[in-house]
Amino acid sequence: MDHTIQNEFLTVSAATHGAELQSIRGADGIEYLWQGDPAYWADRAINIFPFVARLEGGRFTWGGETYEMRIHGIACYSDFQVIENTGTRLAMELVSGPETLKSYPCRFAFRVIYELEGRTLMITYEAENRDEKTMYFGLGGHPGFNVPIRRDLRFEDYRLRFTSPRPARRVGFNDDCFVTGQLLPYALEGGAVLDLRHDLFDNDAIVLEGTCREVTVETPLDSRSVTVSFPQIPYLGLWHKPKSDAPYVCIEPWCTLPGNAGELTALDKRPDLLHIEPEKIYRTTWKITVNT
Repeated sequence: MDHTIQNEFLTVSAATHGAELQSIRGADGIEYLWQGDPAYWADRAINIFPFVARLEGGRFTWGGETYEMRIHGIACYSDFQVIENTGTRLAMELVSGPETLKSYPCRFAFRVIYELEGRTLMITYEAENRDEKTMYFGLGGHPGFNVPIRRDLRFEDYRLRFTSPRPARRVGFNDDCFVTGQLLPYALEGGAVLDLRHDLFDNDAIVLEGTCREVTVETPLDSRSVTVSFPQIPYLGLWHKPKSDAPYVCIEPWCTLPGNAGELTALDKRPDLLHIEPEKIYRTTWKITVNT
């Protein structure tokens, strides 16, 4: 079931399944969110919790026991409950239960909160530890945006522009998209611009560290653009379906990284994962601003 919030600038809807955004539409009627064409990618804007991307072998250990988990965790495959809808603020919650405990052995509540402020959609993630042990987890966003935004333009007419120039490093992945441990310099024009072309993604996702934490998908041929801001989040994934002419780009703020190549991940021993003690809540907010 979809639920809607709106103001004078934007109308936003999200589904209870995965708490996934379904639409970000401007007052001018333009749809900015990718609409999930299965020929390229059937999803639109999945929420990632409690592990980002892939685990080697689809498995991890915790407390000496081995568990299986699908790509991007649990949240994107689960139904959430709406706990608040004020018309401009929508909050949805997933609470652990017998099914989640089979693949993630910690009791939790995970909330996704959408709130409109002018032309900006605020997205807040709250992870609450309801267990008696330390909770280890990763999380992130995975929204796709229509490119081109204006239909008479081409994908190659657009670029990604970071708000301020900064040397970027690309996280090294092997051919199966597991982390190799390498950090490689990644060239941005003037330290701030990446011109879009489809073959950028022939080897799957580009994951960057060290960039400015605000990026805009834009074109000099149109005033419409989308800015993603992620001030508390260290990694940025860029993606569309590899070796395709997919008419979208995903701009993905990630708090943590995928599994290491050739290594069975020990969730309770991996130092880069987030962790909170019992009864504590981790909270982070990122933003999507539509410039219409």
